[in-house]
Amino acid sequence: MEFVANEGKRVEIEAAGEVYLRHAIQTKFVTEEDHYLDLLEKYVGGIYQEGDIVSISEKIISICQHRIIRRADLRVGSWARLLSKFASPASSKGYGVGVPIKMEYAIEKVGLCRILAASVLGGFFKLFGIKGVFYRIAGQEVSGLDGFYDGAWKEYKDIGIEIPDHSDVVCNEIREKLGMSCMIVDANDLGQEILGKSADIRLSDKVLKQMIRDNPAGQNQQRTPLILIRRAEKAACKQEESHRTLLT
Repeated sequence: MEFVANEGKRVEIEAAGEVYLRHAIQTKFVTEEDHYLDLLEKYVGGIYQEGDIVSISEKIISICQHRIIRRADLRVGSWARLLSKFASPASSKGYGVGVPIKMEYAIEKVGLCRILAASVLGGFFKLFGIKGVFYRIAGQEVSGLDGFYDGAWKEYKDIGIEIPDHSDVVCNEIREKLGMSCMIVDANDLGQEILGKSADIRLSDKVLKQMIRDNPAGQNQQRTPLILIRRAEKAACKQEESHRTLLT
């Protein structure tokens, strides 16, 4: 099997002293009509080997779980409009709570008092060059919201995509029904988080994040939400075994 990387990414990466190969798997555009088990069976089933790890974008799990917020269902209030003005400006990587509708989601999700505290403390620590305090206080539900942004996909302009429900349970279901070790990740070009992993994976979250630290799935329209990860030594042995079989 030939491992393929997205443009600007590398197939090989080192993590905890080991070299791993990453294969970017292109899929269809995932919608709420899809199921993650069907997607993994179709796109990964034919190439997966025992010992591999499948890195799954949290976005496709959330979409399959119907974790969708419609723009029409959020009425942006005065607090959201005010607080969003003090948030970090939008960048080429996407939009955060600097967009009023995302700030409104944050307020409705965790409460105005918590968002006020996050805004005040976030602004204070930013004076000392410490970033990310707002999201640490606001919580993962707020920091993990995707969508309400059409920079990559026009389909995401009017929807927000929440983080998946019960990511560990989903990963264990995939392992039990499809035999695939896997992890669900919230990754972009700025950072990575492991939201869940199947119980058979003994590697720490720190090592798993090192395997995807360059965001091999990409940030734009690559349509590669599944990354197959294989230890390089295991891949080389398999290739040598296949070569010997051909010779005999």
